[in-house]
Amino acid sequence: MMKRILTSAALILAAAPAFAAGEAIQGEVQKAATNWTAIGMFMFFVIATLGLTAWAATRTKSTSDFYTAGGGITGFQNGLAIAGDYMSAAAFLGLSGMVFAKGVDGIVYTVGFTVGWPIILFMIAERLRNLGKFTFADISSFRLEQTRIRTLSAFGALTVVVFYLIAQMVGAGKLIQLLFGLDYGYAVLLVGVLMVLYVTFGGMLATTWVQIVKAVLLLSGATILVLLGLAHFGFSPENVMNAALENHAKGTEILFPTKLVTDPISGISLALALMFGPAGLPHILMRFFTVPDAKEARKSVFFATGFISYFFVLTVTIGLLAITLVGKNPEFLGADGAVIGGGNMAAIHLAKAVGGNLFLGFISAVAFATILAVVSGLALSGASAVAHDLYASVIKKGKASDKSEMAVSRIATLVLGVLAIVLGLAFENQNIAFMVGLAFGLAASVNFPVLALSIFWKGTTTRGAFIGGLLGLIVSVVLVVLGPAVWVDVLGNEKPIFPWSQYALFSMSASFFGIWFFSITDKSKRAEIDKAGYDAQFVRSETGLGAAGAVSH
Repeated sequence: MMKRILTSAALILAAAPAFAAGEAIQGEVQKAATNWTAIGMFMFFVIATLGLTAWAATRTKSTSDFYTAGGGITGFQNGLAIAGDYMSAAAFLGLSGMVFAKGVDGIVYTVGFTVGWPIILFMIAERLRNLGKFTFADISSFRLEQTRIRTLSAFGALTVVVFYLIAQMVGAGKLIQLLFGLDYGYAVLLVGVLMVLYVTFGGMLATTWVQIVKAVLLLSGATILVLLGLAHFGFSPENVMNAALENHAKGTEILFPTKLVTDPISGISLALALMFGPAGLPHILMRFFTVPDAKEARKSVFFATGFISYFFVLTVTIGLLAITLVGKNPEFLGADGAVIGGGNMAAIHLAKAVGGNLFLGFISAVAFATILAVVSGLALSGASAVAHDLYASVIKKGKASDKSEMAVSRIATLVLGVLAIVLGLAFENQNIAFMVGLAFGLAASVNFPVLALSIFWKGTTTRGAFIGGLLGLIVSVVLVVLGPAVWVDVLGNEKPIFPWSQYALFSMSASFFGIWFFSITDKSKRAEIDKAGYDAQFVRSETGLGAAGAVSH
């Protein structure tokens, strides 16, 4: 297997220079294509992570190894890995780019992304570890009918994964386009191929260690980037803000939120999505099964919250620094006065402005590591939804062999890779932080209501959970398609049918109402079984009794 991985790696690395030579894009992005220092660091990281994947492949023997790294990750390690999953391209590139372009709007996103973690810490983490095995569908179907609930959970997870993947692929494509001078399409293709390699061969063990390494590098790199930037302003945050207000095209307007937040419907929808979305993200929830017990699961969230909060402070500062050091530097501006590569590349340009080509290379490599690690985690959670929830649990009724389940998981990873490439091309010009906001809204509307009510409300029945979750999924997807992001920006129509850019207020309401209404009106024999199983579920979720590897407290 190691030979297959290394052969694939060699083919990719051999192809990259050919791409750069044959399909370098024209004009402004071409200026960045000759930065061989940055390209060298990028190549070094790709080789190193593929080597890590080869090592992990030799230790991935079973479905438990593939999905959860055998449950042998410590709380601190898992906290770093969760932070690595969460500190995505949308966070590093998209949020800093949003602060750079709009000011307060970007800060609102950072606050929203952070406040969701106490919900996971106090409501979800311990209970998830005590009740589950591989995926969050294990929990939602613990006392409910397996077939319907696992099918719903799998499709909900896949939809969230696809939305989230779009943002990461756009970020990766823009980054490699800027760094190599590659055509955007080739850049997205390269990321898709690497993602499939990481997950197919290395599974959760490789993904976890890539996340840990990437989290350490990203936190270190962002800290150095901020310190070097602050040195230009006498290490005074006040000077940074004054310079930003003076140099931004909108002046003091960046201190006030735009319609995105001031419009009450969009503002409430965004708040709901960012607060409850993290508790429904399948690639985050999977991480609680990689630790040996519930105590380590709690530690994971504690450490992750600290790392993530610190990172978002850095991200906001990077965006404010870039307003002056990038936005007023002709080296980083095109003929039209816009930033080369778009606003999502503000952090990358700032690295060169304060640290030269060597630091640009390091930050670019770390940003790429960020993207690869996140897309690998997403692909793994999507593959587990197909292989574990649909194939093994629904189609094979729990009788699938480890070998066949892992084969299906790898095929699913390949399909997800192709889909991610296609959608990455379609959504090329979207702000990636905004795209992640849409994914969070979906997670908050489908996965979170079913998960929360199945754990905390005895009255939840299979019929209620299935219909309510399905309502949340349908309403979410329909409103995204009819909203500005797809109906106008992708499909080219003049006006959206659904006027708001955020939709969680409507879809979450539909989901919670559907679960409640169709549960209280359910008089079937299955409903009696669902309710009768609640007490046993409650004891296990609170104490861990009966959970594999769990300890009672």
